[in-house]
Amino acid sequence: MTSAARTTADQPVPVLRDFGGGPFGIYVHVPFCATRCGYCDFNTYTAGELGSSSSPQSWFEALKGELETAAREFEALPSDTPPVETVFVGGGTPSLLGGDGLAGVLDAIRANFTLAAGAEVTTESNPESTSPEFFDRLRAGGYTRISLGMQSAAAHVLKILDRTHTPGRAVAAAQEARAAGFEHVNLDLIYGTPGETDADLDASLDAVLSAGVDHVSAYSLIVEDGTALARRVRRGELPAPDGDVLADRYERIDTRLRAAGLDWYEVSNWAANDAARCRHNLGYWDGGDWLGAGPGAHSHLGGVRWWNVKHPARYADSVIAGGLPAAGWELLTDEERYTERVMLTVRLRAGLPLDDLDADGRAAADRVIADGLAERTGDLLVLTDRGRLLADAVVRTLLT
Repeated sequence: MTSAARTTADQPVPVLRDFGGGPFGIYVHVPFCATRCGYCDFNTYTAGELGSSSSPQSWFEALKGELETAAREFEALPSDTPPVETVFVGGGTPSLLGGDGLAGVLDAIRANFTLAAGAEVTTESNPESTSPEFFDRLRAGGYTRISLGMQSAAAHVLKILDRTHTPGRAVAAAQEARAAGFEHVNLDLIYGTPGETDADLDASLDAVLSAGVDHVSAYSLIVEDGTALARRVRRGELPAPDGDVLADRYERIDTRLRAAGLDWYEVSNWAANDAARCRHNLGYWDGGDWLGAGPGAHSHLGGVRWWNVKHPARYADSVIAGGLPAAGWELLTDEERYTERVMLTVRLRAGLPLDDLDADGRAAADRVIADGLAERTGDLLVLTDRGRLLADAVVRTLLT
């Protein structure tokens, strides 16, 4: 990279820039999981892995300290801190904190930042650690959106993924969330798991649609280096995901969801209407600003990106030491910001403004259109259905 990068040994605390004028959100990372899923390479830890070095209580105290420090740092910037348009509590398994714990997280944000009127407040949840009482507490505490990790309705697929919930629990949890008053509920799917059949995927889609949710995210299985799943594939115990199968499954998902009234607005995300779209993720894709709080969380402010210390115990120690708990930071160059703009925006149904491309990029856009991977809609470049299957290739062409 050609950015002015800084590391822990150099200068761990980022030199903050002014807000970029886009939406401002806060992401909170909860690093705790009851068990480790075999495909996951996120910054998460089980109780056995942490031992006595960290706990939800010590994490929460450190989180409050980081939010207080960030609010002070932002006050020193030339412009006023904008109201928080979106909050997203992810992980890990945030629902392990319980309803009271998650309400406390939102209270800590409110104590240091101003929530915009109509702010979107989302938490991820594992279906097995939810209940009607849990959702009632979240709704009363100010949450507006629930995202549930379903992955599949097939028991043998869940077993390969090392997921602990029973096949029907995700649908039941979604229905409980809706009964608690949540208008916006998402279910996550993973497709292409070794052993998954077309019938398994159809059963998963049947289950999703029966739940009455207004948002679905569907991701192809990626075998990440260092995971238990990668080791099983390397030993020949499981086949690697097949690219042609993944493409067929994606088209199958898209056809079913669009027929049911959920249309794509990002390559891997479908929503029933504009209000159902995840505004927090749109903030990432549209180049907004956000504070990432918690172990390993990433932040972005006015072209400066920084990332926190990853281990929960060291994260807490960094907060106690004062300053932001950053492990490193980088100032993005104009070239890097251009690259990220193209990479992210081209994935959106709203399209990439052709005026955002340089001369080489506009010439490449003509080739992409000629290949049937995108179309010109006014002054926008919008992926075709075939182009969504080859979105990464479109990006490479635009940036070549």
